[in-house]
Amino acid sequence: MLDDKNPAFTPLSEIGEFGLIERLKNKTKRNLPSTAIGIGDDAAVLNHSDKTQTVVTTDLLVENVHFDFTYTPVKHLGYKCIAVNISDLAAMGATPTSILVSIAASNRVTLEAIEELYSGMQLACEKYNVEIVGGDTSSSLSGMVINITAIGTVEEGKAILRNGGNDTDLIVVSGDLGGAYMGLQVLEREKQVFKENPLVQPDLSEYEYLLQRQLKPEARVDILPMLNDLGVHPTTMIDISDGLSSEILHICKASNVGCRIYEEKIPIDPSVFKVCEEMKINAVTAAMNGGEDYELLMTIPVTDFEKIKGNPHLTVIGHLTGKDLTPYLVTNTGEVLVIKAQGWNTYK
Repeated sequence: MLDDKNPAFTPLSEIGEFGLIERLKNKTKRNLPSTAIGIGDDAAVLNHSDKTQTVVTTDLLVENVHFDFTYTPVKHLGYKCIAVNISDLAAMGATPTSILVSIAASNRVTLEAIEELYSGMQLACEKYNVEIVGGDTSSSLSGMVINITAIGTVEEGKAILRNGGNDTDLIVVSGDLGGAYMGLQVLEREKQVFKENPLVQPDLSEYEYLLQRQLKPEARVDILPMLNDLGVHPTTMIDISDGLSSEILHICKASNVGCRIYEEKIPIDPSVFKVCEEMKINAVTAAMNGGEDYELLMTIPVTDFEKIKGNPHLTVIGHLTGKDLTPYLVTNTGEVLVIKAQGWNTYK
C-alpha cells in the first residue's frame, strides 16, 4: 500500500531512485553461474558461452515523466528510445545486437501514431545495426508507457564496469554537456507560451543544436573503437543519462575513490552558454546536473594522456583520488565544492 503519512512507511521521495535501486539490490540474491554482473551497472552481463558474454539493459519511459507529446514528435521519440538503450551497451563496451519493445497505450493513441513510433525505432535500429526481435503490447489508463530491452555481446572479461577506477586515473568525457537539458528548457518555455496563446508559432531555428540533443540524441558507439585504435583501455565507463554529478558519484562509489573535476575543463557548447544567459541559468550547473546528453564518462590511466591529448572528441576534466574519497568540483575561482547528486531523480 502507498501511505506517505504513516511513519511506518518510507516515501520513495525520501530515498530517491538510486537509493531504491540499492535497497532492491540488497533484496535480491545472485547465485547462478550465468550471472557475471548483476544490478548496479549500466547493464547486466551474462555468461552463455566460453568466449562471449551477453549484455542486457532495459529502460522504461513514461508519458509526462520522461517525454511530453506537446513538443516531442512521435518519430523522434521512437528513435530516442532505441538510442538511449544502445548508449548503455556502449558504456559497457558491448556490441548491440537485438531489441525488445513493450508498449502500453491508452485508447486515445491511434494506429498511425504507433506506426510512426516504430518508424523512428527502425531508423535507429538501422543506424546502430540492431533488430527488433519481439516485445509485448498492453493498454494503459494513464498515457503511453514504453519499455525497451537492448541485448548485446562482449568478449569474456572485457566488459567495462564502474568499479575499475584507480588513484590518479584521468576523468574523461566525450562530446559536450548541458545541451540536452537546455534544449528541454527551451521546449518547456515554448510550451507555456503555447498554452497562453495556441496561435503563436515559435521560431526555434536558433536552438537547433540544443533541440537535437534533447529530442534525437545519439549513442556514442564511435568512442570505444576510437579508443581501441589509440591503444587506450578505460578503467571505468558510464553513459551520462542522469547528469555528470550523478554519474561520477556512481564511479567513485563503485571504485571506492574520490575525484576532482575542474569547472574550466568541462566541455560546454557556445549555444548552451547563450541560452543559459537568456534564462539566467548557470551553464556549469546545466552541464553537471542536466542529464540526457548520453555522452560517455570514463576514466583512463594517466599514462595514456598523450594518446588522447588534442583529440576533439575527448576532454580530460579531472582525475580520481585515492587517499581523499570525497568527490570535489574545483571552480574557476579555486573554490573546492563537494559534488552531490543533483541530476535526474525519478521520485523527487
